[in-house]
Amino acid sequence: MNTTIPKDVFKFLSLLEQNNNREWFNENKITFKTLEQQMKDVFSSVFNLLSKHDKMASFKLFRVYRDVRFSKNKAPYKTHFGCSFLREQPAFRGGYYVHIQPNKSFIAVGFWEPNSADLKRIRQELDYEASALRQVLTDPKLKLVWGHMQGEQLKTAPRDFPKDHPDIDLIRYKQFLLVKEFTDQAVLSSDFNEAVSEAIRTARPFLDWMSQTLTTNLNGESML
Repeated sequence: MNTTIPKDVFKFLSLLEQNNNREWFNENKITFKTLEQQMKDVFSSVFNLLSKHDKMASFKLFRVYRDVRFSKNKAPYKTHFGCSFLREQPAFRGGYYVHIQPNKSFIAVGFWEPNSADLKRIRQELDYEASALRQVLTDPKLKLVWGHMQGEQLKTAPRDFPKDHPDIDLIRYKQFLLVKEFTDQAVLSSDFNEAVSEAIRTARPFLDWMSQTLTTNLNGESML
């Protein structure tokens, strides 16, 4: 089983972007299905590497078909391969995502859409003591690989939090993400899977802080 991303994947995705219609896709469906299986093998390899140093539950390769019901963009197909990796819950929170697209490939770590209870708990912890997360986010090793934390933010303070709170810059976040981009050349290299695994390993303190926060109450008592 070949676990290196096939060189043809970017060519196919570029052609799909130029011919995003059912007629072209159906004519090239055999090629797509071959590439899709190869990508599943790649993501399975990434999952196995992650499992060596993390508590992993499963991974999911997203379907190529777009949900256009509520979108202005009616193109029927995605022009990328995307895969999510889920950790063992409830003790190990957060997840990982790998996105493969010509000139737009990246990996992401964290919380894309935290539910209201999780978001409230994170903000409670930041209100009480944000220094631990700040220490994680400013660690030189993490910053070298991931840069700064990303994600949607409120324009003002959330309800019940003062606008002049000393940690309002963190409390305003609605998403908590670390994102690392990859060049096409890096994606096609033989060590890409290992590079993804090692990058995610450097983000472990970030996930550990989130897991600890979301599995304990403000008194530090386990909620599991």
